[in-house]
Amino acid sequence: MANAVRVDLAEKFASFDKHWSPKLVETLDGYDIKLVKIKGDFVWHKHDDLDEMFLVIKGRFCMKFRDRDVEIAAGQMIVVPKGVEHCPTAAEECEIMLFEHAGVVNTGDAAPNNLTNPTERI
Repeated sequence: MANAVRVDLAEKFASFDKHWSPKLVETLDGYDIKLVKIKGDFVWHKHDDLDEMFLVIKGRFCMKFRDRDVEIAAGQMIVVPKGVEHCPTAAEECEIMLFEHAGVVNTGDAAPNNLTNPTERI
């Protein structure tokens, strides 16, 4: 039987500085639980077959959609449905927990670019 794992989010966030580079902290029934620091603008993209959940731990960011912008602050979350084009942006550094199917590429259907990062475990 596997042991339950306690994860200290503050400790994990303190272990990296790079923005837009998701870090895998745990898995749950085929989902990756990732931490990411964001700042600045990301790329417009979508995930045709997968939903994404963003839970803000610290700071705030804006999720841009083609028809509106949604501000998300610490203690709030947003689920982006599959197939919906979106672009996260943050004026100041923001710490986010992501819930995604294992293997999701962070830039979705956008052409590979300098923000396309493999997920590494921390």
